[in-house]
Amino acid sequence: MPLLVVLLALLSCATHGANAAACDPTTGFVTVPLTDAQLPVQRPYDVPLDQRYELANGMRRMWVYCTDKPHSPTSHTKPRTEIRTVIQNYSSGVWQFEGYAFVPSGTTGVSIMQVFGAAKHATTLMLHVYGGALVYYNDWTRVVDRGIYNRWFRLNVIHDVGGAGTLTVFIDGQERLRVAGRGGDLHYFKFGVYTQTAPSHLMESRWRDVRLFTKEAY
Repeated sequence: MPLLVVLLALLSCATHGANAAACDPTTGFVTVPLTDAQLPVQRPYDVPLDQRYELANGMRRMWVYCTDKPHSPTSHTKPRTEIRTVIQNYSSGVWQFEGYAFVPSGTTGVSIMQVFGAAKHATTLMLHVYGGALVYYNDWTRVVDRGIYNRWFRLNVIHDVGGAGTLTVFIDGQERLRVAGRGGDLHYFKFGVYTQTAPSHLMESRWRDVRLFTKEAY
């Protein structure tokens, strides 16, 4: 796909804020084939998969409790039930995650999506839920959406690794966040629930129609 087409598509979505015109962030990108086998689930290591994950009619429901164990006996991380996209670890180019997400009311203090990998950090991007708001990490100066509870919303995250070095987040086709990357030479996408600051006892997110895209033919 010509670079000019991609740039024009991004520019068409470049207005900021809740009143920005909706667009299709995937225009100019190529779909990366993705199967269920390439979407493995990380869950608390001491419970069966079906006690933290459900897949029915194309919808993936993931939940975790703040008292759960980490995803492996040797991990020192907080509880999670997350899917890692293992089809592609990328280090260059422009990549995009798309999914329709639902967060039930009461879920708080949790990351629901992340771009893993950075130069001096574990992640380049994390989207946290606090009291119904979707926030860049725990930075309240960068609120992506203030009302995500109990509704399906379309989430697109574009990571331009080698060009502008930026990440751009869209909600329902509207650009809501653009931030600089954090370096690193290996990245991949994750989504689900991963415990963060001041979590609720139960944390849950639901996902459907998850897709990956890239700028070049795959």
